[in-house]
Order: sequence, then structure tokens, then C-alpha cells
Amino acid sequence: MPQLGLLAGRAWAALLSQLLRPPCASCTRAVGCHSQGTRDLSPQQMVVREKILDLVVSCFKRHGAKGMDTPAFELKEMLTEKYGEVSGLMYDLKDQGGELLSLRYDLTVPFARYLAMNKVKKMKRYHVGKVWRRESPTIVQGRYREFCQCDFDIAGQFDPMIPDAECLKIMCEILNGLQLGDFLIKVNDRRIVDGMFAVCGVPESKFRTICSSIDKLDKMAWKDVRHEMVSKKGLAPDVADRIGDYVQCHGGVSLVEQMFQDPRLSQNKQALEGLGDLKLLFEYLTLFGIAEKISFDLSLARGLDYYTGVIYEAVLLHTPTQAEEEPLSVGSVAAGGRYDGLVGMFDPKGHKVPCVGLSIGVERIFNIVEQRMKTFGEKVRTTETQVLVATPHKNFLQERLKLIAELWDAGIKAEMLYKNNPKLLTQLHYCESTGIPLVVIVGEQELKEGVVKIRSVASREEVAIKRENLVAEIQKRLSES
Repeated sequence: MPQLGLLAGRAWAALLSQLLRPPCASCTRAVGCHSQGTRDLSPQQMVVREKILDLVVSCFKRHGAKGMDTPAFELKEMLTEKYGEVSGLMYDLKDQGGELLSLRYDLTVPFARYLAMNKVKKMKRYHVGKVWRRESPTIVQGRYREFCQCDFDIAGQFDPMIPDAECLKIMCEILNGLQLGDFLIKVNDRRIVDGMFAVCGVPESKFRTICSSIDKLDKMAWKDVRHEMVSKKGLAPDVADRIGDYVQCHGGVSLVEQMFQDPRLSQNKQALEGLGDLKLLFEYLTLFGIAEKISFDLSLARGLDYYTGVIYEAVLLHTPTQAEEEPLSVGSVAAGGRYDGLVGMFDPKGHKVPCVGLSIGVERIFNIVEQRMKTFGEKVRTTETQVLVATPHKNFLQERLKLIAELWDAGIKAEMLYKNNPKLLTQLHYCESTGIPLVVIVGEQELKEGVVKIRSVASREEVAIKRENLVAEIQKRLSES
């Protein structure tokens, strides 16, 4: 693979012109959101975001995943023809050597490229990183042109449906941990989708483009999707109607059994393979105790071309905890599936590495959490400072500097005001406004007696302790709080 050169100024200028292009009228601007579908995050927002990411990553690690990263941009030839119709949503740029490059559209294709290039046959990994898509942003739904993805993937040849079931278990653990309310995970299988298309009379050449239309059923009514398939993609109306009969079906393992008996679907080998794997999957999901959260949904298609087997998507079932909480339409909050052929597309000899994975929709989840915090007036502390070093007297900067250095060296999170002679009231107000729980006060009397005072900001109680016991006393108080 050729080396990726440094991006020239012209390349970034071209990229910025794409990012800054005005979005469609559907984009609803929010505070901190630029009209081009990107956003700034305030310190308050970063605290919330980091808590969400910490919960997600800790779950990934609990299941044995290793962290990794890939470049923000790849050779365009590495990304094209991997996504199908959505390939046109990639951001393209050129580097100084004239190579065509694209910003990564997701984290899955770069992972597959990594596996092939490094001849890795087995890996369980997680990856948190930004991706870029030239979509029309819809800020109220948490859709941006630049956004963060959190992926978990299992690569390797294993017995059927065991890794797939673990991915669904992980999705349940994360969504339960985030306390977003009730949710449902829709599952299907690409082989069932393709089998359905075949028995309904869809020409094989139209499988992927019709799949892309079906994937819009979570955002569009059936009549609109049918219109797109018939009027824009040239599908026969009776074929579209037969598809319509199937995509309205959803249920549990009983629906899987019912589809085994379907007079048309049961005649298709691909569909039977998919149904067999789903039946096994539901057995494992029952053992994991999450089967009631899973729905076999024949309308689920997942538009990306690289999926080859089981696919899934988590949606929130909005049940407001309070009457004043307004509904927020966000679409799916997690999704994924099996992609057994993707690594082979990067390997010169076409060697395949079966993979299955999931992606958590951090931006959409963040929007939900943020709205709930606004609704209920929840405050966020933006720093973790534990102690403020203060003085009531002038000319005590040197003593404060010595004290704070001692606290820092002991691993205590401490601050002081950047003034030679700050007023004590100003220092105490700073603690109250930023949530700092303790104040260490040194003045003329304390210096003379070899002590310092520790003040609790909440109770306003002060106690004098020996100077040499300061670190131990602070650590004791912090461990008790």
C-alpha cells in the first residue's frame, strides 16, 4: 500500500468547502452546532459525552476487546465499492503526491483493511473514533456530517452464532446501563432478505438497490418506499406488493418457525440458511436472558453492501419518565451485523476472515441524555478539582505555590487563583461556583503556628491541622466523601 503523504493546503481547502456547504432546509440548528453538520462541544457537554463513552468502552473491555485505531483518511480505492449506494456520501481529498484519498465513512471497512494488510485471522477489538459523511444533517435526530462511532467487532472462524449472540448481549448491557428507557433490537439476516427478494421476483441485479430502499422503512412510510422502488428503480408493482407482505412481519422465534413453513420462502436455500442461524441465535439469546428484547423483523435490511448474514438494529421505545419530557425522534441508537466477505476484498488472494460487530450511536444517545438533563435542570460539574489553595492575606503567593505543588505531587487535584493577592471571598465564591469541596487556607497566623486550615465548602467548618499532616488529612477526607 502506498504511503499516505501529508495533506496539502489545497486538499484541506477542498474538504472544508464540502463541509461548509449549506445543508438542506431540514437541518434544525442547535446551540454549538454549525449549519454544515458539525458541532462544538462545551465543557459541560464533554463531561456528559465522556461518561457515555466510559460506560460503552468499559462494557467492550469487560467482554475482552482490545483497543485500536486507524487513520482518519484512506486511499479512496480502499473504500470504494464497499458501501454500495452510499459511497457517494464519502468526503474525497487529494494529497501532495496526487493520490486520491477519502475520509473514513465508518470504522468497519478500515478494520477489515487492517486485518487483511496485517494477515490477522482472529481478533476482538473496539474502536472509538470520528467518521465523516456528506449527508443532509438533521440535528434534532442526532445526524451530523462529522460524528463519533464506538465499534466492537469479533473477527475469526468460530462456531455459528456464538459471537453474534455476544454482540447482541453487549448492545443490551450498554443500553440498559445508559438508562435510556425501554428498547427493542430488531434482527434479520441478509440471506433471508435476498431470499425474500428472489421469491418475490426481484431481479438479482436489483437486490442491493432494492435493499437500500427497504432500509429506509424506519424513516419513510411503506407507500413512499414502494413508490421509490417502482417509480425510481423500475421494480414491477406486483413484485413490490409481494415484498410489502413480508416486510410487515415481525415477532420472536415463533415467526422464524412460521417462515420455515412459508410456501415461497421455504423453497429458497439462502433464506433457509438464514432462518436456521436465527433459530440457533434465539436459543443463545434465551440463555443470555435477553430474548424478550429481540424481535425478528423482516423489514430490517441495513443498507450497507458488506453485510452477509445476521443484521440487527436497536431502537428506543419512548416511554417518558415524566409528563414534561418531550418525545425525541432519533432513529436507531445501535446497529451492526455479520460481514464475512469484507476482509477478503482487501486480501490479494481473497482469503476471507469472518467478522461480526456492532456500532453504538453515540451522537444520538448524547442528544437524548442532553435533552433530559435540560428538561430536569440537571447541573454538570466540568472539573474534578478537589482542593483550592487559598489565603486571606497579601504577599502569600510563594506559600500557596509551595502548598499546591505538594498537593499535585501527591496526586491530589488542586487549583489556585492566578493572582498575587486575591480576596478570600473571591476564592470561596470560586469554590462554590465550580463545586470544589475543600479549601486549604494559609495565612500569617497559620504560618507562625506551623499549621494550615482545611475548610469544607458545604458545611463551612474549618479545622487547623499540622502542616506536615496536610496531604494525609486531605486524602483521608477525599476517601470518605
